[in-house]
Amino acid sequence: MGFFDKLKQGMNKTKTSFDEKINNVFKSFKKVDEDFLEELEEILIMSDIGLDTSVKMIGNLRERLKKEKIQEEEEVKQALREEMQKILDVTDISLHLETKPSVILVVGVNGVGKTTSIGKMANRLAKDGKKVVVAAADTFRAAAVEQLEIWAKRAGADMVKREEGVDPASVVYDAIKMTKEKEADVLIVDTAGRLHNKKYLMDELNKIQKVINKEMQEADKEVLLVIDGTTGQNAISQVKAFKEEADITGLVLTKLDGTAKGGVVIGIVEENKIPVKFIGVGEQIDDMEIFNSSDFVKAII
Repeated sequence: MGFFDKLKQGMNKTKTSFDEKINNVFKSFKKVDEDFLEELEEILIMSDIGLDTSVKMIGNLRERLKKEKIQEEEEVKQALREEMQKILDVTDISLHLETKPSVILVVGVNGVGKTTSIGKMANRLAKDGKKVVVAAADTFRAAAVEQLEIWAKRAGADMVKREEGVDPASVVYDAIKMTKEKEADVLIVDTAGRLHNKKYLMDELNKIQKVINKEMQEADKEVLLVIDGTTGQNAISQVKAFKEEADITGLVLTKLDGTAKGGVVIGIVEENKIPVKFIGVGEQIDDMEIFNSSDFVKAII
């Protein structure tokens, strides 16, 4: 199965929910008028896209419908897809890992699929011919380290781990050393599942960032926040909390195959101007791909 087919299958709940509601609007209205647009706006809001983003999208759509004299159902849907894609492409969506070595710092609350995502990312990068080192810097949970080790092995990546409770920044320091010694291409750093009200965990994150900035000054750095698609609007507050503590360069979307709330992605990108860089659409190790906005909107509508 190609990635677009996986994405389509994974986004099925979101797509079914969207299509059903949008098709009902077309059935209810004889023509594309103001009442139609208000109904469509309500659907976008109810689909977790969020109020401000939905209002903006419908405003842009209204202008286009007038200007381009759009009335046909498929043309309206295509215009809506394009408005969604404009939002998703508003910032640089490419993955910047040009230097050797480069580093990906992965953050996110517990339970979002962070460890699994790291394994899948390592596998994806290895497929592209890159040599990967993984740092298990979530030293607060032994289970997380064990799980990460399994994923790293499956991806063919080297891993640096230490006993539970060790200073996470020291694990990162050792991993940087190994990355340089082995002449690896990418270092991926796991971090503790920091609940944003736990100040000491955020302090720990800052310490890790300082070590990376000092020891890998010239390296390309991606700071990726893992977001669980099933959490809907709650994901927006997580992004805001992490943005205050780290210079987030991109998002990793997980568990979209289990939710009808995939639309939340559009609201998150619009409100924070942070691009999606990876998307996970299944349980297997190769079910993680570099994000493609065109495929994503086609999979929704």
